[in-house]
Amino acid sequence: MTQNVPAPQAFTPLDPRKFQDPNTTAKGERRASVALKRLETLWFNTGTLCNIACKNCYIESSPTNDRLAYLTAAEVAAYLDEAEAISQRPKTVAFTGGEPFMNPDMPAILETTLSRGYGALVLTNAMKPMMRPRVQSAIVDLVKRYGARLTFRVSLDHWRQDLHDDERGGASFDDTLEGLRWLHDNGVATAVAGRLLWGGTDEEMRAGYAALFAREKLKIDAADHAALVIFPEMDARIDVPEITVDCWRILNKDPGDVMCAASRMVVKRQGEAKPAVLACTLLPYDSQFELGTNLADALAPIKLNHPHCAKFCVLGGGSCKA
Repeated sequence: MTQNVPAPQAFTPLDPRKFQDPNTTAKGERRASVALKRLETLWFNTGTLCNIACKNCYIESSPTNDRLAYLTAAEVAAYLDEAEAISQRPKTVAFTGGEPFMNPDMPAILETTLSRGYGALVLTNAMKPMMRPRVQSAIVDLVKRYGARLTFRVSLDHWRQDLHDDERGGASFDDTLEGLRWLHDNGVATAVAGRLLWGGTDEEMRAGYAALFAREKLKIDAADHAALVIFPEMDARIDVPEITVDCWRILNKDPGDVMCAASRMVVKRQGEAKPAVLACTLLPYDSQFELGTNLADALAPIKLNHPHCAKFCVLGGGSCKA
């Protein structure tokens, strides 16, 4: 199966007057906000260190970026305790990075989470950090005891090897497929995440992945939007409309469907004594989306004052949730 890849196009740069005031757009209209309906997904960023450096990583993860330090199992447990204490027990506890399995505490973190009855979602590139024997043994043991409550979502940016490797470097496509096969063969509940970085329609992308999954004998349903998540692209340099309170009506969108209506993310900044709670998984470095050190302080509505709010969440309909 082939797919033409469009040549890079010139883009209109973001108007510098946009996304400056949390309450008002550049046109003087009232900016939209999103209230937390309920904490359905509590995210933990396990640290920004990664075994690879992608060209377009939204969080700038790499083998040298440790701006977000490793979280410990004890720190994760403390936030789970608080979520229950304030009656915000999430349905899913999710983990992202960097590469989560760079964090030596990751098996203990998953044990802490699963033993409390939560569903756990791990976003991983399924490469060498996950494939170390100690980690593999821990995953097999966790699946044996907790079954499908542990789900892995593997980043396979495109069904074409050349495009995936162009983004992630080296032989990353083959390494990730090896990890996918290992998860599949060991009965691990597995999903895949792709990207629209190279263009193409959702339908074309799903057809390409379906052919790949069939060829690799992977029981992943490419038509299932939970089993195969295809994310819209984000580039804060490109102009995008600001979202106003009237946009919900104009776009026929429900603010309750936006990711920050149901999730928060915990990070630990390098050098800080305590972790912090953020409004969004996509904006780990923007101080206006940092809501304090406690979940109780992080339940306030969020002003959609960033290009990603428009491009990824509202107009793109993207969500990282399980």
